[in-house]
Amino acid sequence: MSAEQRVAVLHEPERMSVETRPVPAPGPGDVQVAVRAVTVCGSDVHYYDHGRIGGFVMHGPLVLGHETSGVVSAVGEGVDAPAVGTRVAVEPQRNCGRCEQCARGRYHLCPWISFFATPPVDGSFAQYVTVPAGRAHPVPDALSDDAAAMIEPLAVAVHAVGKADVGPGTRVFVSGGGPVGLLCLQVARARGAARVTVSDPVARRREVALAFGADAVVDPGEGVEIEPVDVVLECTGVQAAVDAAVSATAPAATVVLVGTGAQVTLPLDVVQGRELVIKGTFRYAHVYPAAIAMAASGAVRLDEMVTSHHGLDGAVDALLAARRDPDAIKAVVRP
Repeated sequence: MSAEQRVAVLHEPERMSVETRPVPAPGPGDVQVAVRAVTVCGSDVHYYDHGRIGGFVMHGPLVLGHETSGVVSAVGEGVDAPAVGTRVAVEPQRNCGRCEQCARGRYHLCPWISFFATPPVDGSFAQYVTVPAGRAHPVPDALSDDAAAMIEPLAVAVHAVGKADVGPGTRVFVSGGGPVGLLCLQVARARGAARVTVSDPVARRREVALAFGADAVVDPGEGVEIEPVDVVLECTGVQAAVDAAVSATAPAATVVLVGTGAQVTLPLDVVQGRELVIKGTFRYAHVYPAAIAMAASGAVRLDEMVTSHHGLDGAVDALLAARRDPDAIKAVVRP
């Protein structure tokens, strides 16, 4: 193996270059992964455009990318599994394992967590990365490299739909037909939701939502009245979408806020008058095995969401794919 690798580095908003850096060696308890695919997340685009997301701010060069698959290429001291040569989906977070949140099983809320492509932690627009062995999840041959990379956003959806306790008979409204919204739709359907409605202003996304199993789609700009639902999965973080989603609730419904955006307000009279349950979500914990099983079974279709492939030299094109092409859903970088 070469001692050096190629890495796409974001230096400041809208300025990225490909550089040569040392290949990282796995420390004790870690594995080194040769990266096969990285799917682009909206957070990557936010950092490229603005250099920040909320309180997470770039103060120096940053390697983007956290939706990652690859092959274990080396193991550190004390690692028995996964073995070299194992195809894996990378869970891109490292927690302390000692704090109260970790002890309670909420390791994604660890105050000392480090997460790929979240300043100052570099991500996976690179040829090699290292992660704790327990965060490199083996994937079956039934999953392509692209699909294995998309286990990460699928984990977001599995966590969110689980927070909503969607089950047989649940009426669900998904606000936003982007990648996470489409995954929430599929997970809700797989968990037995009786009816799933998806709202998005882009006609192509509404068409895709129907192809992925939505019972109905709506254009939020047309002011269509939505039949009251038991669960809202709000995947945009946009004030107007939040308002519309909350107004679609039946009494005692659950609203899960999945999308990340600027500060939004909630209509307190509606929340109280209907005794709504409002839940936030932040990433995920303990859901990768379920997400992998769900994708491998065919209950969730991942490969059909991929709309373009790019090398490291085309990382900027991957980041801007959705802006340039209204039909784009998921761009993939293959280092």
